Amino acid sequence: MSAAPPDNDVLWARGIVKSHHGTPALRGVSLGVRIGEVLAVTGPRGSGKSTLLGCLAGLLPVDEGEVWFNSSPVHTLGRAGRARLRRDRFGFVGSQPHLVPELTARENVALPLLLAGAGNRAARTAADEWLERLDVADTARLRPEQLLQSQRQRIAVARALAPMPPVVFADDPTAPLHREAADQILRILSSAARSHQLTLVLATHDPEQARYADRTVALVDGRLAAVPGPLDPEPLTREAVTAGRSTPGRPPAEPADAAAGAGPAGSGASAVPATPR
Repeated sequence: MSAAPPDNDVLWARGIVKSHHGTPALRGVSLGVRIGEVLAVTGPRGSGKSTLLGCLAGLLPVDEGEVWFNSSPVHTLGRAGRARLRRDRFGFVGSQPHLVPELTARENVALPLLLAGAGNRAARTAADEWLERLDVADTARLRPEQLLQSQRQRIAVARALAPMPPVVFADDPTAPLHREAADQILRILSSAARSHQLTLVLATHDPEQARYADRTVALVDGRLAAVPGPLDPEPLTREAVTAGRSTPGRPPAEPADAAAGAGPAGSGASAVPATPR
């Protein structure tokens, strides 16, 4: 019998199993993410971070298990339903920007707002504000082919944040950026999440980037690092999923706490979401 998701969890996963062409990517992962939390999912390349974000965001259907958003099941939705959910409720930034080549930078950022029903002036104003915050206001009238890779990535971040979705998924969003620019992007993402009570789920293989998170969880070979073997979803209770969370903004007292799931944790309206690796 399924346990009800906790009321303060905007995202809740229970016993997720996912394989790619017969190769296991997630092996029974259970995880809760609080409203307004900045969660970092860390782990080496190939550990399942992108697949986890893809399942939580509805980009990928799970093979087994449950995914809930605001107490509504995502795992029972069909392709069209998951696409609507991503368009209306989620923002997504990948390691590649995936901008629409025929549109200018401003139009790319405004696009998800227009799709959500915003007026032209409101969408343009929001787009310009976020381009300014990300230091690419001077690119507003340029198309992606005229921009540097780092500029395109900043525009993709602006596009994800402009509609102020409840949840933003960031899958290695600073991969094409140098350290200084990467730090700026992560500061903007984390500060926007906290100031607007957005939930940010960040996947990264760089442990240094996890310092921007309230909580960190680690994936190793498709399993949460705290669990010695595959999670059994059947006996897992609500208390087991939500146990050991740290206070936002505070690091765990000992590394062992984080490994046990008690410390900092841990890969919307994006018009062309990146495909999880």
